[in-house]
Amino acid sequence: MTKKRMLSYIELSSPVHSLTGAVKLIIFLLWSVLVMVSFKTPILLVLSVLGFLFFKLSKIKFSDVSFIIKMMSVFLVLNLLAIYLFSPEQGVRLYQTRNVIWEGQSRFTLTWEQIFYEFNVFLKYITIIPPALLLMVTTHPSEFAASLNRIGVPYTISYSVALTLRYIPDVQRDFEAIYQSQQARGLELSSKASIIKRLQRTVPLLLPLILSSLARIDVVSRAMELRGFGKNKKRTWYSEKPPGKRDYISVIMAVILFTAGIIYTFHDGNRFFNPFVN
Repeated sequence: MTKKRMLSYIELSSPVHSLTGAVKLIIFLLWSVLVMVSFKTPILLVLSVLGFLFFKLSKIKFSDVSFIIKMMSVFLVLNLLAIYLFSPEQGVRLYQTRNVIWEGQSRFTLTWEQIFYEFNVFLKYITIIPPALLLMVTTHPSEFAASLNRIGVPYTISYSVALTLRYIPDVQRDFEAIYQSQQARGLELSSKASIIKRLQRTVPLLLPLILSSLARIDVVSRAMELRGFGKNKKRTWYSEKPPGKRDYISVIMAVILFTAGIIYTFHDGNRFFNPFVN
């Protein structure tokens, strides 16, 4: 089985890695709010280009996160199909025009408005995926927890976030070990078996994975309790990194971009970009 990364920290030297975890979280939150609020296509296009540019600056290879991107792509396709199946006239209702491409059967018609609406939904996904991945794979869990605590988040919550980020690679390693052991026992899980059979045979993998995860959680919680975790109101951090000039500049630029995006989104009283109005 080929080893795949699962949202674990990838240590590299890049401008994105040099930012503190708190700064990257602030930028991501501003980015996410703007993407969720705005349906202005020019804004989404600009943000998508910037997102891929930041991904390029991070020096993260596509192969390092290809498994996650493929999974997200599947969910994206399913979401777009579900939008059409459950609401094939959603674009018509939003843009208040109707330009038919194909009449279809019953309520299933195809209009330019629906295509444009789903194109914007597609843009929202590809705009939010790069910064979300960068937040996960360019931030060391301990440094991220220290940064969160520095901006006012209780250290118990910050430490829980760090444990969660550290736990993802552990779950992946457990899954790979269980996967290989089951194949060694003769359970065919490779591409030689059909998709349906592979899905059915994943059940024997889930039970030991869940049990091993619960056991690890119990060990960690007992160890933290024995060490008096949470007794004091404050704590020091070995991986704490104070914000630098680049961090402040990045936050200022993110705030400017967010403010400009919100103003452009609502300047005409409508957060939807409508190319069908003459």
